[in-house]
Amino acid sequence: MRDDCGMRPEPGQVLHFSEDPSIERFVPHVAVTSRLSEPYVWAVGHDRCPDYWFPRACPRAMAWVGPDTSEEDAARIIGSGCGRRVHAIEYAWLQALMDVRLYAYRLPAADFAPIGNPPHAVVSKAPVFPLGPPEPVGDLFELHEEAGIQLRVLSNLWPFWNEVTASSLEFSGIRLRNARR
Repeated sequence: MRDDCGMRPEPGQVLHFSEDPSIERFVPHVAVTSRLSEPYVWAVGHDRCPDYWFPRACPRAMAWVGPDTSEEDAARIIGSGCGRRVHAIEYAWLQALMDVRLYAYRLPAADFAPIGNPPHAVVSKAPVFPLGPPEPVGDLFELHEEAGIQLRVLSNLWPFWNEVTASSLEFSGIRLRNARR
């Protein structure tokens, strides 16, 4: 993954991605989809930003090379000479990916603490004010290309997801409940 692509936090910042450009203050809440009962404001750091370069409800399966990834798994699932990360969505979400107007809010990193083991996001238990107005994220295909991330469009995510989760790759799945059965 290249570090020179846009839509990443600057030092001392984390990002929150939203389709709503009118948020003036982020208030901790328990997300409907959360398995946690404590209210949080959620954001991500540099490495996990690409996980959110999608419409909010879009199911996506993501995999990347980690320190324990075998060369065989990387070549089989990501492909030789195809970078170190792959994201997959379903054809049913392709138009939404092209049409979505996504915004990034820059938030002060000092207000947040890592969550998860290993950490996959950062959270705040207190309300947080953005550091400025939301920034339009722009063309999500272009963003993936600039970051060197493959973007695959599949008829169904589950065969890919099953292959990824049985491999030595690191992975994340978001909104998979919205994927085809």
